Amino acid sequence: MSTRAARGKATSYTDVFEAAFSAYTSASFAVAFNSGGTALEMVLRYLRLAPGDEVVSCAINFVGPHIAVIGQGGTLVLAEPDPLTLNLDPADTERAVTPRTRAILVTHWNGATADLQPFLDLADRNPHPVHGPPVVIVDAARACGGRTATGARVGAEGWATVFSFESKKLMTTFGQGGMVTTNDETLAEPLRWLRTYGGREHWGTNQMMSKAQAAVGLVQLSRLDEMNTARIGRAHRRTRSLADVDELTLPPTLHERQHLYYRHSLLVPDGWAGAGRDELMNVLASQYGVGSIISDPPTYLGHRLIRDHTSGQHCPRADRLAARLLCPCLHPRMSPGDEAAICDAIRQATAQVARTHSPSQ
Repeated sequence: MSTRAARGKATSYTDVFEAAFSAYTSASFAVAFNSGGTALEMVLRYLRLAPGDEVVSCAINFVGPHIAVIGQGGTLVLAEPDPLTLNLDPADTERAVTPRTRAILVTHWNGATADLQPFLDLADRNPHPVHGPPVVIVDAARACGGRTATGARVGAEGWATVFSFESKKLMTTFGQGGMVTTNDETLAEPLRWLRTYGGREHWGTNQMMSKAQAAVGLVQLSRLDEMNTARIGRAHRRTRSLADVDELTLPPTLHERQHLYYRHSLLVPDGWAGAGRDELMNVLASQYGVGSIISDPPTYLGHRLIRDHTSGQHCPRADRLAARLLCPCLHPRMSPGDEAAICDAIRQATAQVARTHSPSQ
């Protein structure tokens, strides 16, 4: 449905934005919230997780999804990342799934979209004794506008897909905002009253997106493909520019919008893990003025609640990969001069660190 057609049927900017986002993603329903975090909480709340109900998720993640699982009464079960994309590894997820699994939470990490079919198949093979196959929930906070391996737009596959429109995301709704897309009407309808004080019959709270935010979202959505194209182009040029830096493992080049490069994630050699990676980040910042972050370490390493909740669980592959990870700044509006300076800084800083650390991988 076009935005113009949606306006003919809708009664507010929020309705129009939901209709436009549903049409853009090819999902049957889109439900707007005041943030991606609250949107995910309400999706999980709909499941009515009982003590012992498990939700499997990748250890390398933003803390928000894992806090949401814990906060809604689920047992968080951590699985390893795929070593190439750092998305949830289907093989390790199969190890982690049990008869108590209610959901598999797949994050399109840093803009690299995960292939959802292995998780859907895994869920079908491992039904919960009461609730049936675990649902596949997709965290697309960093992948809005991407496509999956099937060519489908992110948001069209899985039971529910959660988007964030926080100010740093690929599109924003005036600083905060979120959306859930789904093809399941039995989920979409409760989400609408959960965000608006329960309608006239149920429990609910105020998690509405404001009309002003929705109006901004319509503009941002109309520019999303353009902004993502610019980001992808800059990321691909950076990858080509750094291709001969032997010490760095560059992000996978996935075409057809399967990688939106929310971050341009680099991995240093195993021998640099931890101290060498930190030195590279410090050299980039102090000598070249180039900022970088670790996006993201395993959640149990940086958040006490998650660490306590997952006590006894350990993901050694996630630990090793995170100790090698850094993400230098990238933005679709960067000038060619700024981008060239950043690439030159990464190259020179890496060479400087290589003189004091083993380059072996």
